[in-house]
Amino acid sequence: MSDELQDVISAVLVLAGAVMCLAAGIGVIRFPDVLSRLHAATKPQIFGLMAITADVALNNFTVGTVTLVIAIVVFQALTAPVAAHMVGRAAYDTHHVRVDVLIIDELGTRPD
Repeated sequence: MSDELQDVISAVLVLAGAVMCLAAGIGVIRFPDVLSRLHAATKPQIFGLMAITADVALNNFTVGTVTLVIAIVVFQALTAPVAAHMVGRAAYDTHHVRVDVLIIDELGTRPD
């Protein structure tokens, strides 16, 4: 791969990762309730991390780097949704969820 093409791909990946991370930060600040903020904090953050780590693997293409990048992405992709689910359940259980914006309340009636 030529150096110019690698530089362009690297710039696109870093820019995409930065935009996704910026979108996650703006969403956490701007969205009105806990559940919307959790969505904004997890989805774009994972995609931004994937773009940044893909750039790292592209610029330093060794077995160790690629293995580490895969491990980072897999563990982050496994733990971020679980953490968001636990925070969402804690927010629901402590009555910090806006019930008026819920379309379906799958947890049933709230315990008082």
